[in-house]
Amino acid sequence: MMNKQLLFPGVLLAVLAFAFVMPPLVSAQEDDEAATLEAVMASLRRIEERQQALWHRLDEIEKVIDDVLWHERLGGEIVIEKVRHTGPPPRNIPNPTAPGAGNPIKFYSYVFYASDLDRSRRYPLLLLPHGGVHANFTTYYAYIVRELVQQGYVIIATEYRGSTGYGGGFYRQIDYGGLEVDDVYAGRAYMVENYDFVDPERIAILGWSHGGLITLMNIFEHPDDFVCAFAGVPVSDLIARMGYMTDSYRALYSADHHIGQTANENIAEYRRRSPAWNAHRLQTPLLIHTNTNDEDVNVLEVEHLIHALQAAGKEFEYEIFEELPGGHSFDRLDTRLAREIRLRIYTFLARYLNPPNPIRSLGDFPVGSY
Repeated sequence: MMNKQLLFPGVLLAVLAFAFVMPPLVSAQEDDEAATLEAVMASLRRIEERQQALWHRLDEIEKVIDDVLWHERLGGEIVIEKVRHTGPPPRNIPNPTAPGAGNPIKFYSYVFYASDLDRSRRYPLLLLPHGGVHANFTTYYAYIVRELVQQGYVIIATEYRGSTGYGGGFYRQIDYGGLEVDDVYAGRAYMVENYDFVDPERIAILGWSHGGLITLMNIFEHPDDFVCAFAGVPVSDLIARMGYMTDSYRALYSADHHIGQTANENIAEYRRRSPAWNAHRLQTPLLIHTNTNDEDVNVLEVEHLIHALQAAGKEFEYEIFEELPGGHSFDRLDTRLAREIRLRIYTFLARYLNPPNPIRSLGDFPVGSY
């Protein structure tokens, strides 16, 4: 039998040895695992960055192709110009002391007008901002441009900050409901300054979806500079929108390069960017359209806008269409019904802008579509 008096000191020494020797071994193992995990995460971040760079590069290629398609679809009958001008400096400037950090943003705009336009006369101007969140002005709008130009309108469609097809840097300049509104307004000033055949007394703005939000915010901020406006299925309440949209959609707004906060973290900022919460500022003749089966901008947003305008005692026109085919794009299709609804829009615009060749019936619509 082993002597217990001799055993105890041996066990005690073993325990002490384990206590002092093993922790460094465990710690070293944990350090190795942590270093491996960090290396894996760094590799995944590099892959994601390269993937995003590839996406932006593909967007740039797609934009170049679509610019060619503009001329294929409208060339000859319509002059298509792509001009470059500026808007306000960026909202987020990571290094404000860097050279040129506060310089104005540079971006492109499309300008459309009839090839046989009489330059000795003056014509009404339409601002036509595209939708989003991140998107650009594509030949999706070709038939609408054709219909408007045929009536004698001059159009400017601005590729405001955050538009796709111009690289990751421009994409990350997004300021939804903020400075992008000023970019579109800068298009108005550009046209008045550079095109002598634009009538500065006959300027309007129209847009659908996100373009509808930009339309509304422009007339709220510059009521004396637009004679009328049309907002189709407009994004109207970003607070409500954050509630019913997906996490991936919400992440576009809370990204560091954008608002940088969720609606829950900064309700006031989302409210500031929402037309429904600015309805009391309306002074411009306005037409609003929405559709009850809209799969993108839920009708509840536009209903909030309408109720807010009514509560503020504002005069405006609106139609809530019931379950029309096409959902979000119900009035931008190549169907007879969609043309009938666009005729209502064009009639409203013509009332205030007096174009030389207004569309008065379905028979006046140009032949062809895309």
